[in-house]
Amino acid sequence: MSSELLESYACMPSTERGRGILLSGHSKLNNILYTNGRSVIILNLDNLLDVSVYGEHAYPATVARYSPNGEWIASGDVSGTVRIWGAYNENVLKNEFKVLSGRIDDLQWSPDGLRIVASGDGKGKSFVRAFMWDSGSTVGDFDGHSRRVLSCAFKPTRPFRIVTCGEDFIVNFYEGPPFKFKLSCRDHANFVNCVRFSPDGSKFISVSSDKKGNIYEGKTAEKIGELSAEDGHTGSIYAVTWSPDGKQVLTVSADKTAKVWDILEDGNGMVKKTLACGGSGGVEDMLIGCLWQNNHLVTVSLGGMINIFSATDLDKEPITFSGHMRNVTSLTVLNSVPKSILSTSYEGLIVKWIQGKGFCGKLQRKENSQIKCFTASEEEIVTSGYDNKVIRVPLQGEQCEDGVLVDVGSQPKDLSVALLSPELVVIAIDSGVVLLQGTKVVSTLNLGFTVTASAISPDGTEAILGGQDGKLRIYSINGDTITEQDVLEKHRGAISVIRYSPDVSMFASADLNREAVVWDRSTREVKLKNMLFHSARINCLAWSPDSKMVATGSLDTCVIIYDVDKPAASRITIKGAHLGGVYGLVFIDDRSVASSGEDAFIRVWKVIPH
Repeated sequence: MSSELLESYACMPSTERGRGILLSGHSKLNNILYTNGRSVIILNLDNLLDVSVYGEHAYPATVARYSPNGEWIASGDVSGTVRIWGAYNENVLKNEFKVLSGRIDDLQWSPDGLRIVASGDGKGKSFVRAFMWDSGSTVGDFDGHSRRVLSCAFKPTRPFRIVTCGEDFIVNFYEGPPFKFKLSCRDHANFVNCVRFSPDGSKFISVSSDKKGNIYEGKTAEKIGELSAEDGHTGSIYAVTWSPDGKQVLTVSADKTAKVWDILEDGNGMVKKTLACGGSGGVEDMLIGCLWQNNHLVTVSLGGMINIFSATDLDKEPITFSGHMRNVTSLTVLNSVPKSILSTSYEGLIVKWIQGKGFCGKLQRKENSQIKCFTASEEEIVTSGYDNKVIRVPLQGEQCEDGVLVDVGSQPKDLSVALLSPELVVIAIDSGVVLLQGTKVVSTLNLGFTVTASAISPDGTEAILGGQDGKLRIYSINGDTITEQDVLEKHRGAISVIRYSPDVSMFASADLNREAVVWDRSTREVKLKNMLFHSARINCLAWSPDSKMVATGSLDTCVIIYDVDKPAASRITIKGAHLGGVYGLVFIDDRSVASSGEDAFIRVWKVIPH
């Protein structure tokens, strides 16, 4: 057997309240670059399923930019390191330089592609540095800032200039190379969040948390105009981007709007159109990033919603899509038509995806609580968080109805629903198990050992509980009584996950000591052994619908797929499926499996039998 990647559903940019994020692209390509955690994501705006990831940073990445010829990408991270790597095949590393002593907030290439300027937090040392892209040697001296420098820009035409802005409310102008300080512009009364040169280099614009935007002459840095206050932004402006012809700019703000401005001959800006970016009107709809990429106007909200408007037709409805920003801990498939995948991450976000289409909306729940355990059937979803509550939420088509909270007296470790009688739920807690019938706790049993995982058979007559001691205990369920039937010993570590096969003839279990076992249910003998190919704990496990294959996902970033009827050595290993570990797995059909992980991505793999 072998495997191939069918499609990836991208994560969203990492966002932070009160800070803008800087997207970037390249004029010849319709790709945009953004960062999340240690990943740099390259997303194609013409096909949102065409996405690739660079994950070689040792620390969380903050910003990435294409070189002027589009062949290289420079990306910076929170440790002050800049990596320069190939934009195509294999992302080969060209150079790595330690540029600043703190986080890098922005970086820009010179138009000839030979120099890079980076700005950020210097921790008492320099806040800005320009260097040669091949040797890393410094070109110039950047004095004049006293606090973190949030943005920098390189004049795209000769004579070269660099302009920087930051938390000390000033915009600094440097001439070079080698670059030296020329003058400061002190026209803003709050953090200056972003500064950008127009494509022809004749002007540059700075935007600030004082809700103003100022336009300056490109060669001399004298102020020539500002964005009109009439119909202007009523909140901090976080980012600005020029149109390719240099006649308009797009700004985004904490007032939850994006505005397109006409830059007039005298240098002032008038609002041409205010773009409505939808949403519920909460804090998560504040806009913090934007990019004018050829014919696409891209905006990003604090909650990770990306809107793509058409530059030629601003009244047209934007393409809207979203995704996860944090570790995606569980996946489940609803057998609706077409089949949809539900994914959850711990901060309480539930996203629906359809294969071939990608993002299909978020499920909005009334109680937007954190999610630790999650399970779903066609009619309802059952979740538990980091308190003692289990929430049962009925599903009505696309929408969640009002959920019912049930207090089970202890924090749930694992949830399992009997598929044929979905009223019945087994909840593993620290000291034992809770049986839930509908919204009523039928019985709470103290079993005298620490329960770490649970599974209930589809008909609700049998439960398997895994313990911290590595033993599997099988219980029969009759009404509200639970009777121990058998104890199985094979694992050498605490049990992390147990799953019945869809035909209920087998079950599989996995432990923190990286081993998985498939058992025959009737004889309770080991059916497939030696499944010891992960190098770290196993987080998740899934059966194919025909019960012929088992897949395991682990902290070691790999997904391993076994054929139950063949020895474990004839497995398929998908290496590096998710940066930081695999946390969710589910088969969509007999030949395709979806995985999710720490990198907030969801990927669909095809299994090819030989």
